[in-house]
Amino acid sequence: MSRPRVKAALALLLLVPVPSFGVASALWWFPGSAGGAFLFTACKVWLLLFPLAWWRLVEGGALSFRMARVSGLTAGALSGLVISLVILGAFFLGGAQLVSRPHLAARLAAFGLDRLWRYAAGAAYWILVNSLLEEYVWRWFCTRQCEVIWSRPAAIALSAVFFALHHAVALSAYMTPGPVLLCSAGIAVGGALWSWLYLRYRTIWPGYVSHVLVDLAVFAAGAWVLFS
Repeated sequence: MSRPRVKAALALLLLVPVPSFGVASALWWFPGSAGGAFLFTACKVWLLLFPLAWWRLVEGGALSFRMARVSGLTAGALSGLVISLVILGAFFLGGAQLVSRPHLAARLAAFGLDRLWRYAAGAAYWILVNSLLEEYVWRWFCTRQCEVIWSRPAAIALSAVFFALHHAVALSAYMTPGPVLLCSAGIAVGGALWSWLYLRYRTIWPGYVSHVLVDLAVFAAGAWVLFS
């Protein structure tokens, strides 16, 4: 394996397992504890700082800020709207029956999200801030590393699988296995689309626009289950 591929593989090894470890610490191993919260936060900090440190110190890259062209933002918005309509359509045509409201409510209550205003505040963070962090980590950093090792189609597919892993760990705390598998597959499809958008336009903003719209639909469905 060439030197660039070795470095890319090492970068992925230092990144991909971290969010799953953080989520498992908070939701499975040490739920409701200071230790679980600390490990979750530490993993979030690592995800924020590691890609930037790697880019500067290992790859020798320069900091830059690239906005998307109108065509890229339009592609992001259209893809986000289409996926959101599919999610909401599937949800209201029977998907809602796969979600156990008592189980979901009990798990969210443990994190203080059983009140509508708290749920809305948490949703705002995940929709606007966390989705930006995920585009930075999984598209700008992870997809680029995958592209160094594999062909573009394989890089898109594998980065999407890596992206879906920690979501599956998190969803398992709130849903039964059937919905977890279905949602994880949907997340992987979304990740593949957003990776393609990144490689097509070489900026995270089209994927971010699409991601925001999709997360908005997901949290709207969750609110319907919990508060309707």
